[in-house]
Amino acid sequence: MRNRAFTAIFLIFLFLVPSFIFSQAGIEVVAVEDTLISLPDTLSEIIAPTEINVFDTPNDAGENITITWEITEDPSGIIVGYEIFRSEDKETGYEITGFAGKKTEEFKNRTNNGVVYYYKVRAKTSDGKFSPFSVISEGAVSQPQWFHTGRINALVAVVAFVSLLLFFVSTAKKGKSLFIRRIAGLDALDEAVGRATEMGKPILYVPGLSSMSDIATIASINILGPVAKKVAEYESTIIVPNRDPIVMTVARQVVKESFLEAGRPDSFNEDMVFFLTDSQFGFAAAVDGIMVREKPATNLFLGMFWAESLILAETGNMTGAIQIAGTDAVAQLPFFVTACDYTIIGEELYAASAYLSRAPLLVGSLKAQDMGKAILVVVVVIAFICAIVNTGFSLTTHTPNAVLSKIIEFVQSWFKV
Repeated sequence: MRNRAFTAIFLIFLFLVPSFIFSQAGIEVVAVEDTLISLPDTLSEIIAPTEINVFDTPNDAGENITITWEITEDPSGIIVGYEIFRSEDKETGYEITGFAGKKTEEFKNRTNNGVVYYYKVRAKTSDGKFSPFSVISEGAVSQPQWFHTGRINALVAVVAFVSLLLFFVSTAKKGKSLFIRRIAGLDALDEAVGRATEMGKPILYVPGLSSMSDIATIASINILGPVAKKVAEYESTIIVPNRDPIVMTVARQVVKESFLEAGRPDSFNEDMVFFLTDSQFGFAAAVDGIMVREKPATNLFLGMFWAESLILAETGNMTGAIQIAGTDAVAQLPFFVTACDYTIIGEELYAASAYLSRAPLLVGSLKAQDMGKAILVVVVVIAFICAIVNTGFSLTTHTPNAVLSKIIEFVQSWFKV
């Protein structure tokens, strides 16, 4: 009994003495998993955001005001963001209009044009407390801008291209020869039309399966004109089946005008250009039937094609016709290359009308585009070389070259539209 009493008194003594000492020191004792933790009983006040500034957001269509401020010092990391309040009256009526995350110093607010707005900002902590409000900002009004200063590069590029266009068109109109790279498939058109005439067989021209809204269809119709004119001059026959009624109407008018330009309007027959069906594979089957029955000496597949491309080209190859195909559908080019005699690839299709007609306006436009592309390639190559040299300079001196860095930044800025 004495041992038990002595043990109890000893344990009480061990508990009371430390508690008395800690209480005299002003430290609160909290037991959490047998660990003593000292907690402060005061919280420093959060300073209000400063340097608040508001202005109409530049380079936009209006209805936006930008608010900036200097973020509050937060050594303890308890600030979670900033609340933005606005009012149309500087003195009263402020309502919250947005929230920005911590370490954010800018906020764009949706507004009504022509209305003066005032703003103030306060910080919010993780425990739901707030700093005092900042000073009230000056009034700001949003309005649209007439000119986007960030698009000066686009303006200069447009002016430069238009200048090139006018120069080359005027040069072509003066009768000066402008070089255009030889396109074998287009050079073979005369031979293909002549062969069909000698054999007394028609020429099959398929302007693709797309509508007039497709650039490839427009390019095909531009090629159809010179081809139909050659057909008229050689007193041959052309067959133009169509999947789209609008394309059929345009193609018929183009063929009619081409026969008129060739001086043989009486040779034109409206049945040369006709509508088959809007079904993709129904159209392919119908064209295959024409190739098998009529045995055209020349097949021209120019325009937009899909999965039916190999079906058409393979059938034409089996009938022994000369085949010239062209499309900007990259996935179909391998089939045309395999089954056709000549293939017009990608942008060659767009250049074909200028190549065949040699019209000054078309040739000048083509040369201007080529010159614009050449300038872009040169600029990209220069920037690439500068980037390589600047990287090597940085590796040897641990500091990038200031001149090369400015050149690279300048080139990069011109490609940001």
